Amino acid sequence: MRLDRPVLQVALDFENLSRALTAAREAVEGGADWVEAGTPLVKSEGLDSVRELKKAFPNHRIVADLKVMDTGAFEVEIAAKAGADVVTVLGAADDDTIAEAVRGGELYGAEIMVDLLNVADPVARAKRAAELGAAAVCWHVGIDMQMQGRTPFETLERLAEGSPIPVAVAGGLTSESVARATRAGAQILIVGGAITKSPRIVDATKRIREAIDTRTEIASENFRRFAGPDVREAFLKVSSPNVTDAMQRQGAMHGLAAHLKDPLTRMVGPAVTVVTRDGDWAKPVEAIDRAGPGDVIVIDAGGGTTAVWGELASWSAHGRKVSGVVIDGAARDIDAAVIDLGFPIFSRSVSPNAGEPKGHGEIGVEVVVGGQKVRPGDWIVGDLSGLVVVPRERAQEIANRALDVLEHENRVREEIRRGSTLGQVQKLERWERVG
Repeated sequence: MRLDRPVLQVALDFENLSRALTAAREAVEGGADWVEAGTPLVKSEGLDSVRELKKAFPNHRIVADLKVMDTGAFEVEIAAKAGADVVTVLGAADDDTIAEAVRGGELYGAEIMVDLLNVADPVARAKRAAELGAAAVCWHVGIDMQMQGRTPFETLERLAEGSPIPVAVAGGLTSESVARATRAGAQILIVGGAITKSPRIVDATKRIREAIDTRTEIASENFRRFAGPDVREAFLKVSSPNVTDAMQRQGAMHGLAAHLKDPLTRMVGPAVTVVTRDGDWAKPVEAIDRAGPGDVIVIDAGGGTTAVWGELASWSAHGRKVSGVVIDGAARDIDAAVIDLGFPIFSRSVSPNAGEPKGHGEIGVEVVVGGQKVRPGDWIVGDLSGLVVVPRERAQEIANRALDVLEHENRVREEIRRGSTLGQVQKLERWERVG
């Protein structure tokens, strides 16, 4: 495979061919060199997706991302007949499968790219792939791995130095990271979401093409993935519906009302948990002293109707920079706490009556609030749409998945703005469950 300059390959990971074709046209207008029928698209639409892409872009290389694992020659043959110029085979496949894929490709004019996803020794496998006749290898950090904060750069430079054939790279690349990938030696830059989820695909592709050609990072506010202390920033960018979608519609608390000075307020933070009795506000107030900046105090008051939280507690929590409070019970002083102070409160009810500080209950234990179990350190995301609890061990992953949900919605919103409808964009009738 001879490459005169770094190649920009757009990955079309759609379920509907109509959307993929629209995105491909805009990406090609913006400067994409190769067009990839992504694995989800091929599984959804079959090799007709490859066939239609070749008809639409006869002068561009079409990549069929089949991730072949067996019957190498047969699968490459049918992809090549459909119009594929490049077909991917998994590096985890047997040598015989790769060799057969190469032979099948030679008969029908298609080249083989070996995907090194989860290969233990990518350099050794790249060398063997070259011996077997592959035209290129791809260092691939999968989407699920990206959600855990993984990037391709730890291995890319070593692979580019050791591989005797061109190296492609895929894994959450943006206009900021493609330059680094190019400098590391990648010759084929595979970009998916940073192009296809953009409301303005032509402009996004042009920025990425420029970053590749100049080997200079171009700042991108979107399509970043977050890790470690940046998880809070990620959660602040998304809504509670984005988060529940990212969790397969799990984690939502029910029956609690939002009391917010600004309807656009988003409350985010790890939980400091409290269990108490109806009207007993001792432990909720004591929990303020245990909470740190950015925490959310979560109170299980048994759904009671006597307030366990009010203005002075809000002032105290505000002074410690607590993000807000969630109460499966009652709150009071909403005017002073929320409207005057701006402290976010979510509660099952509001009552002017307060109880007494008797001291029953505990701090830092598992509680049940709004029908959801909450452990100390679980993340709480709250806004005008409601509340979601995210298990602490999955916080980084879910924050990134929620961003992915938001990015997909941004593109769908743009397609609706252009005159389509949600049902038309998603082809809902076609994808209704069978049986």
